[in-house]
Amino acid sequence: MYKIVKKACLNPSVTMMDIEAPFVAAKAEPGQFIILRVDEEGERIPLTVAGYDREKGTVKIIFQIVGATTEKLNHKEEGEFIQDFAGPLGVATHVEGLKKVCIVGGGVGCAIALPITQKLHEMGCEVTSIIGFRSKDLLILEDEFKAASDNLVVMTDDGSYGRQGNVCIPLEEMFANGEKFDQVITIGPLIMMKFVVEAVRPTGIPCVVSMNPIMIDGTGMCGGCRLTLTQGDKKVTKFACVDGPDFNGYEVDFDEAMSRGSMYRDFERHAYEETCNLYQKEVK
Repeated sequence: MYKIVKKACLNPSVTMMDIEAPFVAAKAEPGQFIILRVDEEGERIPLTVAGYDREKGTVKIIFQIVGATTEKLNHKEEGEFIQDFAGPLGVATHVEGLKKVCIVGGGVGCAIALPITQKLHEMGCEVTSIIGFRSKDLLILEDEFKAASDNLVVMTDDGSYGRQGNVCIPLEEMFANGEKFDQVITIGPLIMMKFVVEAVRPTGIPCVVSMNPIMIDGTGMCGGCRLTLTQGDKKVTKFACVDGPDFNGYEVDFDEAMSRGSMYRDFERHAYEETCNLYQKEVK
């Protein structure tokens, strides 16, 4: 059992928790993830490590309440426990040797991008961060990104905060002005990452994407998180849980990934509604 030592609401649909998990905290690195179960009957879900404190033995997770399990998790309070918290899993983001990097985050994906940004900043890397949200109400982690970035651009779709538009706008402006980076790292919705990759492609700058498809065991055995990459003239299958979650964005078949990601949308919505109804009955 793993104790929730801190809980905070970042916006109406995004929650942050610090989980007491000293063995995970001792080994976790930016880019890796954990798999948790809320209770003995719960499903396994992956959540990327959003931070860690090795001295306190805690791991930070940030999650969006979109399905049954995240709804159950959000009903847990400080001092309560969750059943399983396995990790760290996956390959840590490669940051060695990078001197100038652009981080592009979208929505709750910014929670994944932040520890990478902080690690690069600690290494002395010059970091430009572009973070995008649908509106001001959904903005998260601005102060944390500001502290770890040499240059921060905040975008909102509706213009309610920062600049109006999507994250590709300032990125393309930087390229037009001759800005160069050792690498662009983008984390967020699949459609956003797809367009960021296409914006970077003409420059030839390496572009890394973080893929978080459906996972079950997190060890590569179930095959649920498989991705198709194009390497040269070959199609190659990789598994996000053991080969990733970071991949060369130029190689990823985003259309297939988006199609696979939507397969269980109706089922997940039904499970979410059942869970919400259950909690409403308990309250009554």
